[in-house]
Amino acid sequence: MYRIFISGPYTQGDVSINVRTAMNISNDLMNHGFAPYCPHLTHFLQISNPQPYEKWLELDMHYLVLCDAVYRFPGDSQGADDEVKLAIEKGIPVYYSIKELYKELL
Repeated sequence: MYRIFISGPYTQGDVSINVRTAMNISNDLMNHGFAPYCPHLTHFLQISNPQPYEKWLELDMHYLVLCDAVYRFPGDSQGADDEVKLAIEKGIPVYYSIKELYKELL
């Protein structure tokens, strides 16, 4: 089972739409037999236990390097761009469309 890190905007634009988009992607990946890591879910941890934004980004990077691939969904995001950069540095493939990811990994 491939571990897929979901990367995309969180703070740029509407946070609730960004979180919902990431959750929908996560569900789609699970339904196709992948093990997604959805860092956007920390949104709910932030509500009950606020942490500095940088702490969440650091946590994300620790999980990213454990994944087999990254799915980068559209939208401006410096954090997501940094995640893609780290993935490339670590030799982790980055996909920009679900169709491409499924074609390569299913």
